[in-house]
Amino acid sequence: MSKLYRERKIRIVDPSTTVQEAYRSKSESYLISAKILLENGRLEETVSMAYYSMYYMLLALLFRTGIQCENHTGAMILLERLYGIDNSRIAAAKRDRVDKQYYVDFEITAEDVTESIEEAEVFCAELLNSMERLHQGEITRLRREALRLLEGQGE
Repeated sequence: MSKLYRERKIRIVDPSTTVQEAYRSKSESYLISAKILLENGRLEETVSMAYYSMYYMLLALLFRTGIQCENHTGAMILLERLYGIDNSRIAAAKRDRVDKQYYVDFEITAEDVTESIEEAEVFCAELLNSMERLHQGEITRLRREALRLLEGQGE
């Protein structure tokens, strides 16, 4: 984590509801796109859209707290270490996306893709709920804890 911080891939910034809402909107758009792709038999692309829906909602949560992260894995680590939210759903979705996007020796079914969309919906709802419950005192505490983690004091 501290390496990503030194490389400025993760930064403490001013919390931004504007950026938060932009990522939240992007997340919702990608989830809608995933469903449209599924309806049209574009299974491989659906997996990517479902993952990015999750990732953009995670970025929205981070910006709600004032954390800018340009690294997928770093964002997932922060989700678990900082917010105490299990990152296994998004980590699995990322693996699926990488497999489907970069490799050709796989099988994919509509059932698999439907499950990916359902996982994305649950994950996004959980993060949205967490965002809505954040208050200023909690944001301040999370920012202090993030700085401690990023400077290597929490590793």
